[in-house]
Amino acid sequence: MKPASDADGAEKRAIKHISHWIDGKPWLGEAASSGDIYNPATGAISGTVDFGGAAEVAAAVGAAAKALPGWRETSLVKRAAVMFAFRELARAHTAELAGLITAEHGKVASDAAGEVARGLEVVDFACGIPHLLKGGFSENVSTGVDAYSIRQPVGVAAGITPFNFPAMVPMWMFPIALACGNTFVLKPSEKDPSASILIARLLAEAGLPDGAFNVVQGGKEAVDALLAHDDVKAVSFVGSTPVARYIYEHGTAAGKRVQALGGAKNHMVVLPDADLDLAADAAVNAGFGSAGERCMAISVVVAVDPVGDELVRRIGERVAGLTVGPGDLAESEMGPLVTGAHRDKVAGYLDSGVAEGAQLAIDGRRHPVSGGEAGGFWLGPSLLDHVTPAMGCYRDEIFGPVLSVVRAASYAEALEVINGSPYGNGTAIFTNDGGAARRFTHEVEVGMVGVNVPIPVPMAFYSFGGWKSSLFGDTHVHGTEGVHFYTRGKAVTSRWLDPSHGGVNLGFPVNS
Repeated sequence: MKPASDADGAEKRAIKHISHWIDGKPWLGEAASSGDIYNPATGAISGTVDFGGAAEVAAAVGAAAKALPGWRETSLVKRAAVMFAFRELARAHTAELAGLITAEHGKVASDAAGEVARGLEVVDFACGIPHLLKGGFSENVSTGVDAYSIRQPVGVAAGITPFNFPAMVPMWMFPIALACGNTFVLKPSEKDPSASILIARLLAEAGLPDGAFNVVQGGKEAVDALLAHDDVKAVSFVGSTPVARYIYEHGTAAGKRVQALGGAKNHMVVLPDADLDLAADAAVNAGFGSAGERCMAISVVVAVDPVGDELVRRIGERVAGLTVGPGDLAESEMGPLVTGAHRDKVAGYLDSGVAEGAQLAIDGRRHPVSGGEAGGFWLGPSLLDHVTPAMGCYRDEIFGPVLSVVRAASYAEALEVINGSPYGNGTAIFTNDGGAARRFTHEVEVGMVGVNVPIPVPMAFYSFGGWKSSLFGDTHVHGTEGVHFYTRGKAVTSRWLDPSHGGVNLGFPVNS
């Protein structure tokens, strides 16, 4: 082994270390195991992250349970004030948050900043919690009897979030949970954990009490400990369908309230009357943005005859001009994939698709990389044409920059393709026919629909979530359904006897 040079020593000193955040401060214990953090643009290890287990989860949940009574009794106005303060701090630190995301996930700087902005929309929504928790009141439902409803926090809530949106997806959860009076334990992805710790610091600076928000890093052991802990009353999850099903089954078996958002295979129907330039732009933006690593990415274009050949040609023209490179370079439009193993898995679908009969119209393995290092986890935009629903590249959620084109002879056939999918997350239709668009939104079996909008992610005051195998549980995230998920309803019936009632009446209230 060669002796360490000064450069080697500097590199080692530059390696960062990420751990847990428990009871308002960084965890300083000795981790039993840890994992590596990579820079996807270079393939180099940029840091390490501690992996928590049952002990660390117990400490985080214990801190959350201890903080719960005081935070739950904090007035709505004061809770909202903390959300307002956090919103301003997060906005001021957007560049720092985005930089952490780019460095560990690989997405380009503009995409990372956009992720933070979309997450802050939910924080904006949570700032309105005094209005969102208003109940109903009915006077004199029986003689001298009033009835009203209130919503109260469920207790300690947990969020288990994916690598592709390390800031936005947690912000779909904890702002509403905290504003409603719950305390929270976040288990972020171990692939890009740094954003979670900056968020925890900003919440503390905003005035959130110690223990109200905690972070436990790690993998399955930490997840299982959260699902088994008696003090965790609600669990939110975003990730793949197999894991979503696992979270739902084990969480509900333990008596918890669970919302588990799973995978997707999002389709974009292009009718013959569509503006093909608009549709091609949308397919490229929605298919290859964030290197296709998002659950709302368009992964299948369903081209209704006779537009398929022309649409593929226009998509190819746009892909040829895309700049693939490191996310911190201003000219980069698409970055690397998150890990080498994931890159290899995604690239494997190009070969398997061809083996099953698809045509490889665009091979992203040949796309030039601008300013990137050879060790980076690179795969350029790719397109498989003449794909059928029987192929593995269609059935599986690839979660990368691979766009499949399915040809359909009619609107009815295109609809059949989508409704036959086991997933039901998002879909889009491109057409200039309002009647066709209206019919599609009514007939398609998907939770979120876009009309000439390729990624129909709803605003924060609506709720996000799909149908079928894209959602396990009864409620979607954020919006009104998010408020309902993190609260329990209570109905109160009250009677205050008039001073002139003339005596005590303990009878059951009835109409008279």
